[in-house]
Amino acid sequence: MQIVASKDGEAVKELVDNLSNKDKKIRSDCVKVLYEIGEKSPELIAPYHEVFGKLLGSHENRLVWGGVTALDSIALVEPEGVYLLLPEIMKAADGGSVIARDHAVGVLTKLATLGAYSDSCIPLLLKQLKTCPDNQFPMYAEMSLKVADGGNRASLIKVFEGRLKGLKKESQKRRVQKVLRELGE
Repeated sequence: MQIVASKDGEAVKELVDNLSNKDKKIRSDCVKVLYEIGEKSPELIAPYHEVFGKLLGSHENRLVWGGVTALDSIALVEPEGVYLLLPEIMKAADGGSVIARDHAVGVLTKLATLGAYSDSCIPLLLKQLKTCPDNQFPMYAEMSLKVADGGNRASLIKVFEGRLKGLKKESQKRRVQKVLRELGE
């Protein structure tokens, strides 16, 4: 992507400005390009974390999950700004699409790896693990491995073991069992 290769901040700003374009297709295209930039070069879009936070209140689902996706990509570059948006992110996860929930869990696991945010993020992560649909649970369990430490390891294991019993697909069970083995259970 040329914008990433050239570190073109002006092009990024133009994309951000067009998130409020009257044309829905332009808004959708811009958010897609922005989160794709964020995947490759998060520092280019990190200054716009507040703009992405405002997208979470949109009536357009595409902008909501695009905003959460962008915030997920910048969570380790702009942790304080993303952390301050957690209430909006969690609201988007609970009321939005599967993609919004997936990236909200991504935000939580990234922020939870940073000591300053762990105590706030782990309970939110545990709630997502307890309430997410079965088809998403194995992926979230795998994502949660990076935050498993002495302080929350037992809580994670309890959730994993509890949810394991209710999983119907063998492939889902195997993935969660592998997570439990990695945790020493």
